[in-house]
Amino acid sequence: MAENTVIITGASSGVGLYGAKALAQRGWHVIMACRNLEKAEKAAQEVGMPTGSYTILHIDTADLNSVRTFVQAFRATGRQLDALVCNAAIYMPLLKEPLRSPEGYELTVATNHLGHFLLCNLMLEDLKQSPIKRLVLLGTVTHNPDELGGKVYPRPNLGNLEGFTAGFKPPISMIDGKKFEPVRAYKESKVCNVLTMRELHRRYHESTGIIFSSFYPGCVADTPLFRNHYPLFQKLFPLFQKYITKGYVSQALAGERLAMVVADPEFNQSGVYWSWGNRQKKGRKAFQQQVSPQARDDEMARRVWDLSAKLVYLT
Repeated sequence: MAENTVIITGASSGVGLYGAKALAQRGWHVIMACRNLEKAEKAAQEVGMPTGSYTILHIDTADLNSVRTFVQAFRATGRQLDALVCNAAIYMPLLKEPLRSPEGYELTVATNHLGHFLLCNLMLEDLKQSPIKRLVLLGTVTHNPDELGGKVYPRPNLGNLEGFTAGFKPPISMIDGKKFEPVRAYKESKVCNVLTMRELHRRYHESTGIIFSSFYPGCVADTPLFRNHYPLFQKLFPLFQKYITKGYVSQALAGERLAMVVADPEFNQSGVYWSWGNRQKKGRKAFQQQVSPQARDDEMARRVWDLSAKLVYLT
């Protein structure tokens, strides 16, 4: 029987890398979809992924042409796609002015949401050929002001999607069309990830059988996602999460949880946001967690979908 194949974006570090390792240990072949191929190869060797258990292909999810080129490169491998994990993300909290993608969109929403939105749409046909067929978008507690970890300001607010409607043309950078706030840009891009998951489920689960889900593995406080933060924050945040909030999760455990959502039968339910909670307890199992009010707004999901489709040239 042929080995199962999973694509993981952003697999050269953090949750993506350790998820790749965990799935390779389960006998899956991992397509490590990354911007820096040399970094990905070095990382795979450092964590002990066996030779032959992975293939590294280039993708920059901020660049729509790169996403399309990646899809062609994957199909050229001749492998059947069994699972897709949209994990790649950038978080640049210290920016004063927005950076732009090749298409001119604010870089955070382009990398975290729009590129993955396009990738999901392009890979649906591939996924539905598999008997396993799972599509997972990585979530974060910061998308949800109803949860302890999401109450920290600034809180996400998509407004009336003014930025989407305007096509994020300069000087507009935020989804609600207001002044650029890099932390809020990250949180709102993750709201869009959850909305995308829920809309994928509504549109395609019944007809394709694909299992669409998101998950929050716990606070991976020492992930390279925070590499663009103040050095003092990078030092103190893991300690705060370990000893004060008790929310800390290692990159290795987060990777194991990613592998569970991709491969284990108990996660074979579509339209679900899985979580292990904000406070980690030994032996705790995953549960279905309610997402934020904005992320469970069906009309918002439809509008984000339609506007995103225009921005990535699907319509």
